[in-house]
Amino acid sequence: MAAPSITAIGDQPLGTRGLLLALMITLIWGLNFVVIKWSVAGAPPLLVAALRFAVAAIPAVFFVKPPAVPARILWGYGLSVGVVQFGLLYLAIALGLNPGLASLLMQIQAFFTALLAAAFLRERIQPWQAAGITLAFGGMAVIGLLSGGQVSILGLGLTLVAALGWATSNLLVRASGGANVFSLVVWSSLIAPVPLTVMSGVVNGWDVVATTLLHSGWQLWSAVLYMGLANTVLGFGVWSLLIQRHGAGRVAPLSLLVPVFGLISSAIVYHEVFPPGKVAGAAMIAVGLLLHVFGRRVWPSARRAAITPGAD
Repeated sequence: MAAPSITAIGDQPLGTRGLLLALMITLIWGLNFVVIKWSVAGAPPLLVAALRFAVAAIPAVFFVKPPAVPARILWGYGLSVGVVQFGLLYLAIALGLNPGLASLLMQIQAFFTALLAAAFLRERIQPWQAAGITLAFGGMAVIGLLSGGQVSILGLGLTLVAALGWATSNLLVRASGGANVFSLVVWSSLIAPVPLTVMSGVVNGWDVVATTLLHSGWQLWSAVLYMGLANTVLGFGVWSLLIQRHGAGRVAPLSLLVPVFGLISSAIVYHEVFPPGKVAGAAMIAVGLLLHVFGRRVWPSARRAAITPGAD
């Protein structure tokens, strides 16, 4: 998972150490999708998500100051990330969505973020962003129609809504101003476990919840520790620090490596295969994402504006 952007307060060159740290975090986030599939294989997915956020919050909240944000921002972020983004993502993977493809589809959040910003913040969608959005959603249609039945339409739909939850959290981060994102992540993690556990009890039954909590082996708990501590606490902590020191412009694009690591790890661990339709759709999404992020550098009108004196 890629971190939401924050206001950069530093402009130091990234350097070898910073680059290696960024690569380590994107690798951790990419592997997380494989760990999710492993964790939900024998446990209720919503309960696993609840445990992940409980581990991320405790004991970190005892060492991290609360974020300086209104309660509505904190609660909105906690629900959009914990319940919508990850609750539905865990459910989609439990229903059969392969982790490699899930890691790529979740990047649709970048396009949802642009669309939400245009709708609520009156931000203009640039031509290259519109082209990237169109190409990526076309890729999702190709995956749904031509992947040989290997992709659950329900899983695909749940992942889309999960990505929308991520995009919503991005706008909430922007609304928080210069608040510490790591603090926001830690304290908002206190919010998700209760509704996720209640939903799991309603869907799976409270006897299943109790059995999972009391009789699960080391496999589940090691996965929960990885997702809560390595993926969330360490991941967001280091990523936020890198952005504060080196600026979002240098660090954020490296999050494009998350689906690369996700796809590679899924192919190695779960032998995920890509029929022609799936490959074509994944390629369209990847190209659309690249165009969305780097399109300003190659789009003809943007390049002309950059070299024209007095151009906006």
